[in-house]
Formats: sequence, C-alpha cells, structure tokens
Amino acid sequence: MSADKILAALVVAACAVMLLRLALGARRRRRFDAAWFAVAQALRTLPRRLARRRARRRQAEQAADAVIRRAQEVERDGNVYTPESFRRPRKPH
Repeated sequence: MSADKILAALVVAACAVMLLRLALGARRRRRFDAAWFAVAQALRTLPRRLARRRARRRQAEQAADAVIRRAQEVERDGNVYTPESFRRPRKPH
C-alpha cells in the first residue's frame, strides 16, 4: 500500500470520527472526549514509560551480573561456600 493511500485512509478515518462525534448528544460527547483525551495522554507518555522500563531492566541486569560475579568469586570447600568474610572472629556482644 502506498503512502498516499495510507494518508487518504487516515483522513477518511479522522473525518468519520469527527462526524460520529457531531452525531452524539452532549453527555455522550463529553464521555467520548474524556476517553479520547485519556488515550491521547497514554500515547503521549508512552515513550517516557518505555524509556523508564528499559532503564529499570538495564539496572536489574547489571545487579544480576554483579551478584553472579560475587557468587563466582566465593571459595568452595566441597559443596560448602566459605567466603573470607565468614572466617572473621565473632565479636561478643
């Protein structure tokens, strides 16, 4: 489908929506407008939400990599993990 056909389809759809809105009564028109503005607001904030989601995912991946690296550095005695921090003398309270 070419760009001019897509543009024409979008214009026809916009005209149909505007005609439908004119045919509605006052109460339904307010509800229609509220729904339309809610959708528009959601679409407006979508890039920001996606960027935040990517950032959180990146942070989670980095934290998981750090935990895996720390777990690989721990000494093993048989099947028991014994990091050096466990070998410190206990302080009496």
